[in-house]
Amino acid sequence: MQKSKPHGSGNGRLINCGSTRGDVTARPLALNDGRSSAPSQGTSPADCQESRNCPPGGPTFGSRVRLRGFTLIEIMIVVGIMGIMMTIGVPIVYKVWHRAPINQAVRDTVEVLSNARARAILQGKEMDVLFHPKEGRLEIRGAGGSTVNKGPVTAGFSSGVGDGTSAHYSDRILIEMLDINKLPHEFRDDDEAMIRFFPDGTCDELSLVLVSDQNERREITLEITTSLASVEVDPRRFR
Repeated sequence: MQKSKPHGSGNGRLINCGSTRGDVTARPLALNDGRSSAPSQGTSPADCQESRNCPPGGPTFGSRVRLRGFTLIEIMIVVGIMGIMMTIGVPIVYKVWHRAPINQAVRDTVEVLSNARARAILQGKEMDVLFHPKEGRLEIRGAGGSTVNKGPVTAGFSSGVGDGTSAHYSDRILIEMLDINKLPHEFRDDDEAMIRFFPDGTCDELSLVLVSDQNERREITLEITTSLASVEVDPRRFR
């Protein structure tokens, strides 16, 4: 009687899968020459899935894997999130690149006052800051006085608008108050008003209040013993 040929005989041995419950049945393995070998212990269904001779239902070699793309709803959600982030970020970026006129005026004023103080100390001579209230500008001008250092002193400053030696306010900024040494005089109505910085680090007393077209107010003061400038934001604390 003709013996049936073992199923799946070819190059390599066959691994017999266990039952669906996960138990493994020890059965002889069919070899190429028809001889049987001892069953391999510990063969698991996972090993069967990796074999070419597994029953139907397991993965096949050469099969294509379908990649899932984005749906229209997912793309619309991403675009909506990007729109929200741009709506939040654009005003912040605009404020960084376009300073409010009141903040720019305060920054320029403090810079001019600080540079005048540094020049007076480093060059050893009195320095004047001239205010032109009607024109909305100020500038540093050298004043007379004895020079402590006879040799040339380079403080690293140059003259010109916007370089720390002068400033010009925007048309949206007005000088609401200009008080020098607490004198009973409205300096804001003058063509020129002057404060002086001395080589010992002192200066005239100054109180300057700026107001914008948005009704924003800032007060800049100079402390006479140190000639350092300070800025007050809260109008309730103005003098």
